[in-house]
Amino acid sequence: MADGSDLIHAARRRLLERVVAETRETGDLTGCYVLSAGVLAALDGVPRHCFVSAEQLDVAYVDQPLPIGRGQTISQPFIVALMTELLQPNPQAVVLEIGTGSGYQSAVLAQLARRVYSVERIPELAESATRRLHELGYRNIEIRNADGWYGWEENAPFDGILVTAAAVDVPPALVHQLKPGGRLVIPVGEPSRCQMLRVLQKDARNIVEARAVLPVAFVPLVHDPA
Repeated sequence: MADGSDLIHAARRRLLERVVAETRETGDLTGCYVLSAGVLAALDGVPRHCFVSAEQLDVAYVDQPLPIGRGQTISQPFIVALMTELLQPNPQAVVLEIGTGSGYQSAVLAQLARRVYSVERIPELAESATRRLHELGYRNIEIRNADGWYGWEENAPFDGILVTAAAVDVPPALVHQLKPGGRLVIPVGEPSRCQMLRVLQKDARNIVEARAVLPVAFVPLVHDPA
């Protein structure tokens, strides 16, 4: 009889196969038909079952979002993989994530970038993600409990910025904190309406070009106006 580790390994394999298939199926929309070896390895290397509740262990490696409390979710693995691919982090990159949640996307990014800074608005989630990632051995992630709308000015500029909640408009601070040559991957739209995953790229002259990638459904990016 297979032990727990064998079952987890098999579930991971099935998840990767599904993510690869969905990437190919949506390629006409996203422009991304194949995930890089680095992104696939990062997705495979993160134990998603450690980022969900005990009651969700049997669906930890199903390609779907799952609730994590406080009205938040852990993102669908396909979307995590796609957004990471669109960000194009490299081993020297310093990346900002807005919306830590459980820390799952942070962990994926941490395997591809030199440093990950992540902002989480909900104190309980920031605390639990910090503890979880530390216990799992991630040492290149720093989490801050703050309003992600304003980014993390002290550590800017960033090679890439990834937002895991939908903003009604692109936060100006995030565009400002992006390095020339950097990318911002963000879902944009009203919570109850169609949202669009967008990629913004800043060139050497600080001119920003944006393109729509894929219709998505994310929890809203909540912020307190100054």
